[in-house]
Amino acid sequence: MMPRDPIFPAGRQALYEINRYSAAIRSGDLLFVSGQVGSREDGSPEPDFPKQVQLAFDNLKAVLAAAGATLDDIVDVTTFHTDPENQFGAVMSVKDAMFGAPPYPNWTAVGVNWLAGFDFEIKVIARLPAQA
Repeated sequence: MMPRDPIFPAGRQALYEINRYSAAIRSGDLLFVSGQVGSREDGSPEPDFPKQVQLAFDNLKAVLAAAGATLDDIVDVTTFHTDPENQFGAVMSVKDAMFGAPPYPNWTAVGVNWLAGFDFEIKVIARLPAQA
């Protein structure tokens, strides 16, 4: 069995320790990233929805960077939305800026009724670049 290799972005490991989970797990050349939300440094939700989505992507980029990856290495995206119909425009605006050019990763969007005080969450699977 391949061991789980936890990945944590710089400066945020304490938030993960409080809730007892890893930001991401490296398994071979795959990186499984836990859902990232638009949390501020103290873990509280960003109240402005478009800023919350941007912050979730920024937090995602920090986790990817900690593993030596970028948004370009993502192959699978799942997003969770508390009000998909009304939030979709803001989400697509940020998503389009993050994933500007094809080929795009595949994406599944799921409507939910609870995200622990947040309104958007993104989790991904990335293929890690070959080690030099």
